[in-house]
Amino acid sequence: MKILALDTSTKFLCLALYEHGKLYGYNLKAENRLSVLLGVTIKRALGAVGWRPEDIDYFAVGLGPGSFTGMRVGISAIKGLSWATKKAVVGVPTLDLLALNAASHSGYIAPMIDAKRNLIYAAIYRIKGAQLSRITGYMLVAPDAFFKKIKNNTLALGDAIALDKAGILRNTKGVTLLDADYWYPKPHNLIKLALEKIKQKKISDAFKIKPIYLYPKECQIGHSAYSKSHIVAKEILR
Repeated sequence: MKILALDTSTKFLCLALYEHGKLYGYNLKAENRLSVLLGVTIKRALGAVGWRPEDIDYFAVGLGPGSFTGMRVGISAIKGLSWATKKAVVGVPTLDLLALNAASHSGYIAPMIDAKRNLIYAAIYRIKGAQLSRITGYMLVAPDAFFKKIKNNTLALGDAIALDKAGILRNTKGVTLLDADYWYPKPHNLIKLALEKIKQKKISDAFKIKPIYLYPKECQIGHSAYSKSHIVAKEILR
């Protein structure tokens, strides 16, 4: 089984290629260069392992929440590849992906992503044994309001920590703030969640896969990101 997986909902392009237990992946700081870097990066990665797009069995993509433009560019590029190759797509929520960064610990995990406008995307997870489960919905919330929801014995991670580290510590008890190495998606976790969903047959296609938007529609951006991502998909398929 060959899988190409990516998440573009943060300032890092997280890319993974997987085949029969072997993983190739890395994180590239893309920020506003994503539409320029994405096609080139995917083509180079495929070339490094000798794959063609049509060799891939499944595509996996981070659904957000996160950067509007980043999510649309990445998801639409995967949609284009899925449609062209007639292969299935697996969607992975980005907060689930971040929570796995701390899954080797015990207790609670609170991933938090800067949503701009003095808001954050967040959720709370519980680890019991080897089982990670989400115990809240995906939230778009003011930082202080979320900090007050955090329980004792919680590991907090994500770039929203940088917004108000003192506020988190002031409003919570028994919280541990993880450093920036834990703040962004990891290729091996992206593949782990993709494999779980494939095993559970939670797959989609190019026409059904959708990003997780928590902002109201009137706050979302236009369609320029979609046109850029169609160009990205064409570049990869050349």
